[in-house]
Amino acid sequence: MRIVVVSDAWFPQVNGVVRTLDTLKAELERTGHQVVMVTPDLFRSVACPTYPEIRLALAPSAKLARLIEAAQPCAIHIATEGPLGWAARRFCRRRHLPFTSAYHTKFPEYVRARFGVPLGLSYRVMRRFHDASARVMVATRSIENELTARGFSRIGRWSRGVDTDLFRPRPECRGEHGPLAGLARPIFLSVGRVAVEKNIEAFLALDLPGSKVVVGDGPLADELKHRHPEAHFVGARFGEDLARHYAAADVFVFPSMTDTFGLVLLEALASGLPVAAYPVPGPLDVLTGSDAGILDTDLGKAARAALAISPEDCRAHAMGFSWAAATQQFLANLQPFDPVCSPDPAPHLTSMA
Repeated sequence: MRIVVVSDAWFPQVNGVVRTLDTLKAELERTGHQVVMVTPDLFRSVACPTYPEIRLALAPSAKLARLIEAAQPCAIHIATEGPLGWAARRFCRRRHLPFTSAYHTKFPEYVRARFGVPLGLSYRVMRRFHDASARVMVATRSIENELTARGFSRIGRWSRGVDTDLFRPRPECRGEHGPLAGLARPIFLSVGRVAVEKNIEAFLALDLPGSKVVVGDGPLADELKHRHPEAHFVGARFGEDLARHYAAADVFVFPSMTDTFGLVLLEALASGLPVAAYPVPGPLDVLTGSDAGILDTDLGKAARAALAISPEDCRAHAMGFSWAAATQQFLANLQPFDPVCSPDPAPHLTSMA
């Protein structure tokens, strides 16, 4: 199947959406599908206010239409609600083509935290965007329930997975040659963007023994380094380096209250790291029913209690999440339009200038 995926989030950004889409692309291609990514690097763009590393495509409609027409897709998936997402939505609506969309980020909570925009207004915009979608893909039951309560419809499940070969227990990382050697134990680790919506401040403010380590970068990094000199900020880490940092810690603390899933939860668990988090969507869906983490409104209490959890239980729980299964869910949610899948170009696409 030829699939066009439109996303306002793409490299060089590094976040859960980008990593999910990159892994999805690799899994789809591994199983014989063709994937064309339509992303901001293909357009003239400007920096997003307060997030300069995020690029927003300028007037993308005409070029986006040409890119989709050239791809001759069997199905179109719109991953984000930014300028490219809205342009792709218009393209599909004007040509009466079904498309699917995804709710990756609690965007209304994000803009409220950054700009004070009322939740009701933002959710009306989000609902309008996704109401045209044939299927709105969400990662967890909690998010499905939240969106249903806010009037969203045609919701389908698309879970997440973890690379258990890369993210695994590494006893050598806890020794004198490990990436966090010399830090007082226990080591409490947080991984993610250092930004207001990730609630990193809540982690840094905890009264915990040992050391706190933050892996990641973002707009609040300099401010939080100044306010919390006792914490260790090691910047963004990737691949093997990131995996080694997980394996070197004792507890993973996830302070976010706005994530729809939290890939880092699975990466930590696969590394044998117990999780401490608030009882909110994402952690609730990943951890409920397992012995791999502690959920509590008192995050410090959860972090201390997590020290008693067996690394083996964490690893075992993570092994239940596979990218192959998640990709099959994605494919099942797609809405192919058969005429475009024929060997001959589809007249209703190729005739459009």
